[in-house]
Amino acid sequence: MDVGLTNSIVSTSTALASRQTSDAINITVLKKALDVQASAAATLLQALPQPALATSGTLGTQVNTFA
Repeated sequence: MDVGLTNSIVSTSTALASRQTSDAINITVLKKALDVQASAAATLLQALPQPALATSGTLGTQVNTFA
């Protein structure tokens, strides 16, 4: 068997294994970044002032028209 071919096969398989590990790490980091952004967005939405809805009369008590 050709030693050069064997070395080429070994280096290719090592590179592929390394790439799979790198891809898995990148996906994990992306998921964590998305979780942080979702948490920050939820915090910002909770910080918005809530509108005062009508509690008496006919205007605004049947349908919430706040937009």
